[in-house]
Amino acid sequence: MPPPISSRSVPDIISDLLTQFATLMQTESRLARAEMSEKVTQAGLGLTFIVSGAVLLIPALVVLLEAAVAALEDAGVASPISALIVGGIVLVIGLMLLLVGVSRLKAKNLMLQKTLQQLQEDASVAKRQVRPDHDYQRAA
Repeated sequence: MPPPISSRSVPDIISDLLTQFATLMQTESRLARAEMSEKVTQAGLGLTFIVSGAVLLIPALVVLLEAAVAALEDAGVASPISALIVGGIVLVIGLMLLLVGVSRLKAKNLMLQKTLQQLQEDASVAKRQVRPDHDYQRAA
């Protein structure tokens, strides 16, 4: 079956194409801005975790050092052991926060994946629309 014959003029088609292209670019721009905002928020949250982890690591180190000194002075006394336990727990929590923050800042997590995927789909649709007669030749 041959492709349908359009009664539209070439200038009308070109005008429609330019209008659709402009609309597509505006839509893609809005998507990119929204995704960029999401990624900036994600980066901010990652930095918050890093700072929180660093804030907890400093006192943890102080507590662990105090505990080590006290342990050497008072071998066998329970209070240094308590300080080691508390310091160790704070250290573990600080390291976990630090690792979570670093993982959120990895480049692959900050890529504009939705925008890239949408642009690839748009390009695919545009290719199909540019060569519609190619599909009709295959069907025949």
